[in-house]
Amino acid sequence: MPATQKNQLGMIVYAPALVGNDGRPLAVVHAMERALPGLRLEWTISSEGKRIPVPQREAFLARGRPNGRGFPLLRNGDDDFRVTVTGLELPAGSSPGGQAQLDIHAVLPLTVNGIAAAAEVLEAIAEGARAFWGHATPFGAGVDIARQTKNRPDDLEPPPRGLPVIKSPGAMRSPEIPHHLGWMNYWSAAAARAISFPDPARDAELLSRSRHTATGGWVVRLTEAPLDLDNPAHLDALKRAYERFPEIGGRSTRSGSNSSGSHSQSE
Repeated sequence: MPATQKNQLGMIVYAPALVGNDGRPLAVVHAMERALPGLRLEWTISSEGKRIPVPQREAFLARGRPNGRGFPLLRNGDDDFRVTVTGLELPAGSSPGGQAQLDIHAVLPLTVNGIAAAAEVLEAIAEGARAFWGHATPFGAGVDIARQTKNRPDDLEPPPRGLPVIKSPGAMRSPEIPHHLGWMNYWSAAAARAISFPDPARDAELLSRSRHTATGGWVVRLTEAPLDLDNPAHLDALKRAYERFPEIGGRSTRSGSNSSGSHSQSE
């Protein structure tokens, strides 16, 4: 369940597809709970939209989604600080590099506490999933960023706000190359290599808002405050980042040349 409201901070990480008795869904849930003290993801939502408890969470996750792709939604029990997470598996034909992929969607409230926890939670989800890359972006900015992608040849409408056109996920050469930018960006060690980050000479400003993770990845924040594209300084920061990293979105003819096509963290 992605972010759907302006008061939500949406997180998505893109990871290798689940295989067999894959422990990553439970690892992601545990990592989120460690990153956000007091969080307990022990509920789900019924088909009628009601919150219901999940007493056997490990078995619930292991059963997967009804369609067999991904893992079902979990949420906490606090309606005033609602946190959710779920996993959706995409087939090879619509995924970068022709490799099936697990997309993990989480939502935090866009509040002081949610914003303060965002970097820790994004890192926790991404590293728990052994993700290629991911991002955390407020719903409002995420709508415009999503409109950068051109999925059909007859879609001739330019992206909003002068943002660059980016390829559809299925047209990307490698899952390790980020498809687009967000407010906070998680780049695995492989993703960082693919886009040549960091370059100390060019990335001093980004590095001042970055953190290096235990597995060699990076969490990179484009702006101090949550990305608001109505703010000219924020829009400029997003455009500058796209100029700095032409590989992102498959916009460079060199995209994929620095990538092995497999994810080193998942080996």
